[in-house]
Amino acid sequence: MPAWICMTCGTQYPETDLPPSTCPICQDERQYVGREGQRWTTLVDMQRHGYRNAFYQHEPCLWGIETVPEFAIGQHAKLIRTQEGNILWDCISYLDEVTVDLIRGIGGIRAIAVSHPHFYSSMVEWAERFDACIYLHARDKQWVMRPSERIVLWDGPKFELGSECTLFHVGGHFAGSTVLLWNQGAHGRGVLLTGDTLSVSADRRHVSFMYSFPNRIPLSATIVESIRSKLEPLSFERLYGTQFDTVIETRAKDAVMRSVERYLAALKRTEES
Repeated sequence: MPAWICMTCGTQYPETDLPPSTCPICQDERQYVGREGQRWTTLVDMQRHGYRNAFYQHEPCLWGIETVPEFAIGQHAKLIRTQEGNILWDCISYLDEVTVDLIRGIGGIRAIAVSHPHFYSSMVEWAERFDACIYLHARDKQWVMRPSERIVLWDGPKFELGSECTLFHVGGHFAGSTVLLWNQGAHGRGVLLTGDTLSVSADRRHVSFMYSFPNRIPLSATIVESIRSKLEPLSFERLYGTQFDTVIETRAKDAVMRSVERYLAALKRTEES
């Protein structure tokens, strides 16, 4: 039986003869069902249609992985090579033997950590192929569409994946939205991986915050202030968002703090107008 994949959001479901009638992640107000309705595919069908994964190196020990042509919402993953084993940050839907062989050639995957449910994609498929555990924040457990014993639900403000990488719960986009701090990145000055919990702006000097990107729903001032309070204690020089080029190369923490002030000021102007 195939494990069906939603073509709109990229989430993989348990193996069944027929695809699910709906995708709860797409039915949620943060996402959407396309004009053609709920559509489904499988990894076998994706391979038949010519999908493949592309790799590129951001910096020493950090690779980006994306599916081409673009699939679902264009998810990207990041592979961090650490002394204690490789970590996959966020996940993509497509997986093939070429991808498996390439990643095994640089040490495989020890752990998978995901920022929020829009990147759950085929995380169980990836975990099974690489004999890895999946680390998700417990506040997002309702969005797990393909249960697995490999999933570890953690709670609280942070979770250490080893001596180099720590997950921090910040909330916002989803109740359990998480960022990853890689303290060895940027030549030891620290890298923050954010998914789209902090969305890098087009000028690559600011970030912004949204409850829903496709439906244009912003976050409240209270929630953005809470995100700021959780990021203030962290030290990082560089920030990577969702796409291969959404990067703030230097003084990223200053950019985040400056962006919070800009966001709050914009909300205040709207309230006063």
